[in-house]
Amino acid sequence: MKTSAQTSTAPVGTAVARDESTRDRVARSILTNGPSSAAVLAERLELTPAAVRRHLDHLLEAGLVESREERVYGPRGRGRPAKVFVLTDTGRHDFHQAYDDLAATALRFIAESGGDEAVVQFARQRVAEVEVRYRELLAAAPDSDKAQTLAKALTADGYAASTQQAGAGEQLCQHHCPVAHVAEQFPQLCEAETEVFSRLLGRHVQRLATIAHGDGVCTTHIPGAPASVSPVSDSESARTTR
Repeated sequence: MKTSAQTSTAPVGTAVARDESTRDRVARSILTNGPSSAAVLAERLELTPAAVRRHLDHLLEAGLVESREERVYGPRGRGRPAKVFVLTDTGRHDFHQAYDDLAATALRFIAESGGDEAVVQFARQRVAEVEVRYRELLAAAPDSDKAQTLAKALTADGYAASTQQAGAGEQLCQHHCPVAHVAEQFPQLCEAETEVFSRLLGRHVQRLATIAHGDGVCTTHIPGAPASVSPVSDSESARTTR
């Protein structure tokens, strides 16, 4: 039985379309920026917290997002960790299905034709051009800013990357991966990217988490630069050996 508010189909249809558009903005914001709390989403999208929670409830019910406790790096403060929302595999699939299907089919053909080594070569060739572009940017940056410069370059290419301090080093976080579904089947893509990060930053980096393996963020640990050792003069060396 229709209520008086539902007797006019045009306004209802407009309201539904508006809801779907806003809901898409919420999901896309999580996709682009990574795990986000309701409060952060409300501020980012200039919506009321109540409106964001309503859309999140719908996305949760549809299986497009899931909630989890926010990861805390370093000492944890008092109280429970904040609840953040991340896209599920289904949610990401909605954004990337057509591209993923084509890319995965092409890589399966390469694997069947040339074996695993052919896939490795493809993955390395894929990131080779990116490495050249990024190297020019990082060459102009001081050592202390190289990780942040890399994050900015990745963000410009759609990876929504950021850096944060982690002990004596840094963590490079990529909140979005355009090839996550393909990398789930072909981890060689992630491995080739990690190799590029090591070469660009001039140190051995370690991949801690990937979206392709179900984590909310691709996280790469970048160790701190080795402590510089002041050169010792011949006279100082002679004194120390007496």
